Amino acid sequence: MPVFDSRNEKYKAPFGAVVCGTEVRFFVEAEKEFSACTLLCFGEFADSHTETLLSPCEGGFVGVYAAPAEPELVWYSFRLTRAGGEMVYFGRNGCCEGCTPWQLTVYEDTATPAWFGEGVTYQIYPDRFCRSKLPRVDGLLGERRAHLDWNAAPHIGADPETGRWNSDFFGGDLQGVISKLDYLHRLGVDTIYFNPIFEAASNHRYDTADYCTIDPLLGTEEDFAHLCREAKKRGIRVMLDGVFNHTGDDSRYFNRSGFYETAGAYQSPDSPYYSWYNFFRWPDEYDGWWGIKTLPAVNEYDPRYREFIITGEDSVIRRWLRLGASGWRLDVADELPDDFIVDIRRVMEEENPEAFLLGEVWEDGSNKIAYSRRRRYLLGRETHGLMNYPLRTALLHYLRGGDAAHFREAMETVRENYPRPAFYSGLNILGTHDTPRILTALGEEGVPSEKADRAAYRLSPEQRSRARARLKMAAMVLFAFPGSPTVYYGDEAGMEGFEDPMNRRTFPWGREDTELQGHFSALAALRHTRPSLQRGDLRYIGADGAILVFERILDGERTVVALNAGNAEWEIELPWDTATATELLSGQRFWVRSGRLKITLPPESGVLLG
Repeated sequence: MPVFDSRNEKYKAPFGAVVCGTEVRFFVEAEKEFSACTLLCFGEFADSHTETLLSPCEGGFVGVYAAPAEPELVWYSFRLTRAGGEMVYFGRNGCCEGCTPWQLTVYEDTATPAWFGEGVTYQIYPDRFCRSKLPRVDGLLGERRAHLDWNAAPHIGADPETGRWNSDFFGGDLQGVISKLDYLHRLGVDTIYFNPIFEAASNHRYDTADYCTIDPLLGTEEDFAHLCREAKKRGIRVMLDGVFNHTGDDSRYFNRSGFYETAGAYQSPDSPYYSWYNFFRWPDEYDGWWGIKTLPAVNEYDPRYREFIITGEDSVIRRWLRLGASGWRLDVADELPDDFIVDIRRVMEEENPEAFLLGEVWEDGSNKIAYSRRRRYLLGRETHGLMNYPLRTALLHYLRGGDAAHFREAMETVRENYPRPAFYSGLNILGTHDTPRILTALGEEGVPSEKADRAAYRLSPEQRSRARARLKMAAMVLFAFPGSPTVYYGDEAGMEGFEDPMNRRTFPWGREDTELQGHFSALAALRHTRPSLQRGDLRYIGADGAILVFERILDGERTVVALNAGNAEWEIELPWDTATATELLSGQRFWVRSGRLKITLPPESGVLLG
């Protein structure tokens, strides 16, 4: 049986994705019964097939493959020939006809701003983080309702009077964020990622009404510029959420309700915005995002729309970068054309070469197929990085009783498939506005079937205690992993909740879990002071059952993460080349004997060693 390990540089070098034109060395270990071995490569985008005959060598066959000169997704396998002429095809699933090929990502070596992946990100849902005054909704777009009590529960479902969803507001605003910049600085935040801040009828604001106006409940354009200036003084950058696949039906551009004085596409085919939308029969039959009529989908190929959003001298992309933003996150990147994303990155780099472009993708973004098309997010001309939902999925599975080997396999697949700059620039998350709160996800023992019951659900003291222990371990992985460790507002304060709107409650100022806050702050401090946690190579020492151990190494600095997610204590033994090792969070020191470090990990606990 032939032997090949795509993640071992004995068999394939260099590791993982490669830059265009790179020479890749392949070695296939094979018995003497095989007389020949051919590397079979299929370039998916160019629809090209190549064969490379490997040379016989001691123990098998070896050869060099020149990666394509243009970005490509290459699928490769091997064809071995026995002495009698019989051919055997060899892939990921062994020797068989129709074997599964390995993936080789070939990308263009373009610049990726280092600041994002090295730093700590904090996601803010603007209406629920902090307010500077009581909200007033009279005269504003939509049929809004205001909560005067900051600690009230958000509305579950549609407003009984208006039938509108997500129409209740707590009044979180930009001045409120400014008042908490010192808190974010102490927490160790380097980047604020805002959910949408532009004028919109809903509290989530993904139904954009005016891309050029801050929602009046949040403040003004000057408030935004002031926030960016004050954040910059503290070393904090700002990333905005770009919702460019659809608008709200009440938007200035569609204007179904007639709120705006100028004619929108719903009101007249002569509207300058009419070509933005896809009408089947004007005005009431049109394409909506996922069929939702309150979110009319836009035609990203329309020249007028693209000029307005991207290419115009005063485009939306340019405008907010000039006012102080340092990056954009693309909502539903799956639904944006590749060349639309290419244009956004090009324009961003024209405005600010250090601007960062992030994409919302929930799966492995290197081989994602969306709408029957293979996507090219990470090949060097589109996004710099993606939201790392695979990390969250794998980490939850492990911490709730799964095998650490599953976590390693899931993460090594991503590391192998992603270009190194993209892997080190992921938005690493434990939770977002689209997922249950991480504390609830780690502690619940059965999700209620009724939404009202989920809204009322709280972890028992025993469940919460266990969830907190698991969250501390999850945060250790988050802050020690390549990519930007990202905290969804309030997770560090111990917030609970299932899906929207339970995961979007107001920040519990004055009622925070201060021990968790201290844990997150200490991890962020380590991230800032240890270059190995920012840029170091990633290596797994052990991943079996409840035990996960990995290290980050850079220029002689070594940081080791060791976790025990099980119910019993476990002794681990590690090679160590100094006389002592230090637990970096507590300061506790351990003696090393004969080059071996022995530590006993209590149940559901972890250490950071250096």
